[in-house]
Amino acid sequence: MTLARRLRELRTARRLSLQDVANAVGVSKAHVFNLEKGITKNPSMDLVNKFADLYRVRVSDLVGENPDAEDQPAEVVAMFRDFRDLSEPDREMIGMMIETMKKKRREQGD
Repeated sequence: MTLARRLRELRTARRLSLQDVANAVGVSKAHVFNLEKGITKNPSMDLVNKFADLYRVRVSDLVGENPDAEDQPAEVVAMFRDFRDLSEPDREMIGMMIETMKKKRREQGD
């Protein structure tokens, strides 16, 4: 789920107006509208934190990086759970493997 869609869902579920949200996070109503429509795509981390505080969710829930989120494929959730149970050295090893794969992909131009 995109940040834009998540912001809109959270706002409407709480029955807040665009102006209510704008006042709460300290930006203009137009900026909130543009974020919800996906017109503005890269809000500051400070603003993302303010949205998370307002809606009482984790930042990861807003930006779509929550591996326990219901919109993730089952195998991704299972891999994340397995990862959490590993020792710190094993986690570091997997992190290095992922970085190596990402670097290889960038070098190949994918």
